[in-house]
Amino acid sequence: MATLSRPSDHYDSRREAPQTGVVQPKLGLTGWLRWFWRQLTSMRTALFLLLMLAIASIPGSLVPQRTSDPNGVTQYFTDHPDLAPILDKVQAFDVYTSAWFSSIYLLLFISLIGCVIPRTKHHFQALRAKPPTTPARLGRLFGFTTQDAPPHSDARAAITHARTVLKSSGYRVARFDSDTESSVSAERGYLRETGNLVFHAALVGILVTVGFGGGYGFAGQRVLVEGQTFVNTLLAYDSFNPGRFFDDTTLDPYTLSLDDFSVSYEQRNLQAYGQPIDFTADVTVTPKGEAAEPGAVKVNGPLRTNGTSIYLLGNGYAPTIQVTAPDGTVVFSDSVPFLPQDANLTSLGIVKVPDGLAEQLGMIGFFYPTQDKAASGANFSSYPDLEYPLLTLNVYTGDLGLNAGVPTSVYSLVTDTLTQQTGGKTGVASIELKPGASAELPGGLGTVSFIDNNPAASAAGDFTQSVPRFASFDIHHDPTQIWLISFSMLVLFGLFTGLLVPRRRVWVKATTRADGTVHLEYAGLARGDDPALEAAVSAVAARHLKLLKTHQTVVATPEST
Repeated sequence: MATLSRPSDHYDSRREAPQTGVVQPKLGLTGWLRWFWRQLTSMRTALFLLLMLAIASIPGSLVPQRTSDPNGVTQYFTDHPDLAPILDKVQAFDVYTSAWFSSIYLLLFISLIGCVIPRTKHHFQALRAKPPTTPARLGRLFGFTTQDAPPHSDARAAITHARTVLKSSGYRVARFDSDTESSVSAERGYLRETGNLVFHAALVGILVTVGFGGGYGFAGQRVLVEGQTFVNTLLAYDSFNPGRFFDDTTLDPYTLSLDDFSVSYEQRNLQAYGQPIDFTADVTVTPKGEAAEPGAVKVNGPLRTNGTSIYLLGNGYAPTIQVTAPDGTVVFSDSVPFLPQDANLTSLGIVKVPDGLAEQLGMIGFFYPTQDKAASGANFSSYPDLEYPLLTLNVYTGDLGLNAGVPTSVYSLVTDTLTQQTGGKTGVASIELKPGASAELPGGLGTVSFIDNNPAASAAGDFTQSVPRFASFDIHHDPTQIWLISFSMLVLFGLFTGLLVPRRRVWVKATTRADGTVHLEYAGLARGDDPALEAAVSAVAARHLKLLKTHQTVVATPEST
């Protein structure tokens, strides 16, 4: 038998290998841009960026930041000379203004806007739309229940009463009537989606507000010793970090005087003896052309005045040291802030005397509020208050490096090119001074004195007022604080409404049977998990039947009368 064959040009006779898999069309530039935009504006990406922003902010709490702790950054470079330059190159000391943090911030900003705008449009359309028609089979839905209407009820009248019940419960309703049945479709919970949109819109508002606040605000630090006054001008700050768009002419002129700094220490509980209980900086604020106003700055209790918030950052002792030349000329006299080194306020301070003596003089001092000696003979402070104060000084002479015009920290002394005169391996004991005492400087350079601020009380054994204290203030200006608080409240409102308000639909159907009785059906459907849905449907059914019976009684009473 001859074998039948297909023509050579038939489709099935082609020898080409069949293609496997899905062949997608090429997207092109426009397609890739659309795909990237959809990925960026998805809620999943927004949540991922929000998580990345939280992770990116962690380095800001691990290392000191120039905007809030410039002295800490300087000390970090001293303590970690190898690691600090590497961290500085990746902007670890300026985390919140770094390029990588700003990139995540901007991407999150764009992603949230891309999420909120389409959802807002869809939500607005849903608010204007009627509730959906009643399903044909309510038995497939949640909370399904059936009831028989009271005798002589009418299907349309029953649905009218059901509509009243649902509207009084806050539902949006739509009625549907036919020859044999009537029904009402109701839905509520649009406040849930409104809350979600408010939450995301407020989050965008916070991002914008923080950006503007960082651009037009500033943060500055100033150390004040008791009795000193600070003037709110740019040159008066020890360190100043302005925003990108800050203008120094916007500084409100006022003065801030530190009148007294008091500390309370625990003295009853031996387990926590000497622990600070309370810090209070009593200050006087004098706005330009106005009367002086007293105020107080506490930890977590800032003072708000003249558009700025004044925070208490740190405190310590500032011994008053005086250096006198051999001819009796006072070449240095100041209250020098000593930085605390431990919980009992063993403190380190630097004194630099560049002029007035035969050589430039530098001193590294240690101050002990309550001096005690260890078994090795080393001094330490056993209590943070002034019970037995002692000041020790190691003296150095030589070029302090101040004439080169290179700025140096007042809290450090580079001793590489200096000659040590006391302490260490010199064989000469360090200078030790109690309040009111003086000592000769080595080499006949002059004398150094530890000035007592209250010699009469010290003579009686009370040193509590002999050494002044200093306070470190952070002066912060943020023009967007009210907006930030407002958006934060909206975030909480949106969060709680989005979590607590259920989104549900309820249907009531009335069908007239052949014998004239009315059969009622109730059912509901939730968007998401709603454990109270069945109870809500049962409550609607109970209220509806109660209203029907009440109406029947009212109608029947005149007839029976």
